[in-house]
Amino acid sequence: MAWLIVDAKFDPDLLENSVLGIAADLRQHDSGLHSHQMGQLLFSQQGCMRITLNESICILPPARIAWIPPRVEHRVQIRGVVGYRSVYLDCQRYPSLADRLEVLSVSPLLREVLERIAFADFSTDWQHGAAANILAVCLDELHGAQREHPLLRMPEDRRLRGLSTRELMPPLHQLARDSGASEKTISRIFRRETGLSYQQWRQQWRLLRAIELMAEAHSLSDVASLLAFSGDSAFATFFKNMTGSTPRVYMEARV
Repeated sequence: MAWLIVDAKFDPDLLENSVLGIAADLRQHDSGLHSHQMGQLLFSQQGCMRITLNESICILPPARIAWIPPRVEHRVQIRGVVGYRSVYLDCQRYPSLADRLEVLSVSPLLREVLERIAFADFSTDWQHGAAANILAVCLDELHGAQREHPLLRMPEDRRLRGLSTRELMPPLHQLARDSGASEKTISRIFRRETGLSYQQWRQQWRLLRAIELMAEAHSLSDVASLLAFSGDSAFATFFKNMTGSTPRVYMEARV
C-alpha cells in the first residue's frame, strides 16, 4: 500500500519500479539528513514543510512542489500536521527532469495526477495503459509549471550557525551583540556567504517565515506580531512589496 503509518520507514531505492508514490498524515516529523538514488517530488495537501539542503532552507506550503534531484542530501521538517505526499522518479528513465532543486507552482490538474500517483500501488506498470497516460500528463504539467525561488542561503560561519533555529530574526545591532561579532563583521559574512546584505537576507527570512506561519493557520495579526511588525498594515505592505500579492491573495492561490 502507498499509505504509510506514522514513523514507518520507507526506502524507494529498495523497490524496483521507475515511479513510486507514498502518502501519510505526519505531525512534528523530522526526516533527518538523507538522500536517495531516485528523484523526488515532494508536496502536501495541507500544512507546511521546511526543506534544508546545501546550507539553504526552503519553505513549502500547499500548492507548491519541490523537485529534489537524485543523491542530493536534504532534510524535511514538519511542525504541525501535514498531508504529506511524495512521488519518486527514476531519472535514468526520465532524463528531462532538472538536475537541481526546483520549487514549482502546482495547477489543479497537476495536483490531481500527483495525488493519483501518490496512492498508486508500488507494482503499478507506468509504461502501459491508463497509468502511462497519467504519468505523461504529470511530466507535461511539470515541464510547464511556473518556477519559484524560495531558497534562502544560510551563513556557515560558526558564530552564526544557530540562526536556523531562531523563531525571530533580530536586527543587525542585536545579532552583533548576541554573536559577539561587530556589525561590520556580520555584514561582511552575509555578503560573502549569502550574496545579500543582512537586511536583505532578514527580509527574505521574514517572508519565508510568514508563509510558514500562515500555512499553519496563524492569523495575519498573529504573524505580524510574531515577526515584530508594527501592525497588520505594515506586515501587509511588506508582504505585497516582496511578492506582488496581499497575504490573503497569495495563500488563497496556493491552497
